[in-house]
Amino acid sequence: MTWELRDIVYNPVWMISTVILGLVVRSQRRGSWDPRACKVELKGKTAIVTGANTGIGKFIALDFARRGARVILACRSEARGNAAVREVRQLSGNADVHLRLVDVSSLESVREFATNILREEKEVHILVNNAGASGLPRGITADGLEVSFATNHVGPFLLTSLLLDRLKSSAPARIINVSSVNHWRGKVDFSHFHGNNLVYRMDEVYNHTKLHNVLWTNELARRLKGTDVTANSLHPGVVMTEVMRHYNWVVQFIFKLVGFFFFKTSEEGAVSTIYCAVAEETEGISGKYFDSDCSLVKPSPTARDPAIALKSFEFCERLTSKL
Repeated sequence: MTWELRDIVYNPVWMISTVILGLVVRSQRRGSWDPRACKVELKGKTAIVTGANTGIGKFIALDFARRGARVILACRSEARGNAAVREVRQLSGNADVHLRLVDVSSLESVREFATNILREEKEVHILVNNAGASGLPRGITADGLEVSFATNHVGPFLLTSLLLDRLKSSAPARIINVSSVNHWRGKVDFSHFHGNNLVYRMDEVYNHTKLHNVLWTNELARRLKGTDVTANSLHPGVVMTEVMRHYNWVVQFIFKLVGFFFFKTSEEGAVSTIYCAVAEETEGISGKYFDSDCSLVKPSPTARDPAIALKSFEFCERLTSKL
């Protein structure tokens, strides 16, 4: 910890002021939609949640399980995934909760996962593309993709494409893509997908991937018109999750200190996704973007451009067909 940071952290006036303000903010940050008040049941429905072993994903899976759904936790870690399955089963009283392994940064793993799902599940009614990471170090995957783009966008894009016919045959069905308000600071440059022309500063690469999430969702929704399958994207809020685990310890310290008072918990951060997935109010709504308070809002001007959305979608189609 630098002297300046230590001086601020240990300054009693700063600390007391932060605590008081933080407590006030915490008391006022409840959203307008409460999943506990929503009586929609999911008995007979199958839901898949990626990145469900921790954070937002686990609470999304827990909510679906409490509603009686058959829930597939799509996770990379077998140990952590099994622990999450046990916890969700125990808290929900629903034994129909299962782990299926997938690493969304690997297209081979995504294809294997999808093949198994199509063999095992006759119907899929809800697909939540929640898995993602911020601050990943520079890297190229075995598929030749920049690791953040592979994890946050190309993997989910391919997974959805492979499961799309099953979702259509199971309709009504919903696809929910967890994006971020950070997409406003993203840019579209297709060389980014292979790790070119990127600046690895804080969450800059993450921002680009989240913009592609919204563009993809909008074009997907356009293509799904008339199928009774909807696709929406959302911002879950600034949430205390493990998404920041790849940053250095100083950034994590500040994030956790400030976040304890001002950021949403993982349970609170799951609300907007649950709203898009189960609420009666969102039935039939497609190609939209929701904020962390479950309100329909306009995404960035770039994200609303149908021509760019088409280019992004077609680029990923060609990319995944070659790899």
